[in-house]
Amino acid sequence: MTSTVPSPNSPSQPLPSMTFSSLDAPPRDRFGTWCDLLRNTHAPMDLLSDHADDFRARQRVVSLGEVVVWPAVFPPVTFRRTAKLIRQSDPETYHLTLMLRGVGTVVRRGHELHAGPGIYHTNDSSRPIDIRSHTERGRIMMVGVEVPKAVLPLPRRSADRAIGIPMRDDQGVGALLANFLRQFVRDLDDYRLADASRLGAVVTDLVAATFAHAAESTDALPPHTHQYTTVLRIKGFIQQHLGDPALTPTVIAAAHNISCGHLHRLFRSEGVTVAALIRRARLERARTELCDPCRAGDHILTIAARCGLAAAELSRSFRTAYGMSPSEYRHLHQRNQPGGTG
Repeated sequence: MTSTVPSPNSPSQPLPSMTFSSLDAPPRDRFGTWCDLLRNTHAPMDLLSDHADDFRARQRVVSLGEVVVWPAVFPPVTFRRTAKLIRQSDPETYHLTLMLRGVGTVVRRGHELHAGPGIYHTNDSSRPIDIRSHTERGRIMMVGVEVPKAVLPLPRRSADRAIGIPMRDDQGVGALLANFLRQFVRDLDDYRLADASRLGAVVTDLVAATFAHAAESTDALPPHTHQYTTVLRIKGFIQQHLGDPALTPTVIAAAHNISCGHLHRLFRSEGVTVAALIRRARLERARTELCDPCRAGDHILTIAARCGLAAAELSRSFRTAYGMSPSEYRHLHQRNQPGGTG
């Protein structure tokens, strides 16, 4: 088990985290060691597994202030938190799991919820629960999130009502949260200690908005959470419609039932105009496609059109942003690839 604990005055240091690989322990100790880690990460619980004799798991626990995010890979396990264990210790947290592979069958008060990719499962450390995880192949892959009840910007009664309700991870604000968690895990080593507080606030706001939507309590969210999730929705809409040359602030405002004035006020705090955001996103999409080996045969005019840009506009804007033409950039990237020439 390895940990990264930066000194408090070193913002350039990585995020504080701990990485566990069961392969670092003797086979007989692997399951027990992982169980201890999970009990400390989440809450005291009983765990059972048919794979306990040779348990192969990997988990990374990342602290974002008071919020904890933990991507994990492990064999099928049954998690059980009983009333007795709750009386012994209750960290007073809400938990949300994004399932990437496998299914968690959540049993709560005699009701079952099958939560696989597409559906979050949630629980409250103050309530008994059984979760039986299983998969048809390989191991379970998931991202867990722990948010203290005291910091969630949603009235307790609304958050409590959301627990156990099926929540989509591919629609609405649930998709915003899922996309953020996937990107966070993918780029984990690029974040620094100075980012921890901001990232924790983002996770907290998105979890609160996801719970509020499930509980039909969006009016109970504070204004800053409403504003943040609205901005994220608009950014997602822009990404989805970059190929439409008619994409303008007016079209975006109409699609979100807000005025153009409100749209521009939302993005004033982002430090960028909506039109500039569209241009930047189109250029970044074009740059990504120019680097993509699967797009190597596509004419630059085709890439420009796919990004909603006229050829002349792509050429001019690309040179301004990156200091070279699109064709020069593509050639340079191809030359520097393994197996490239030059």
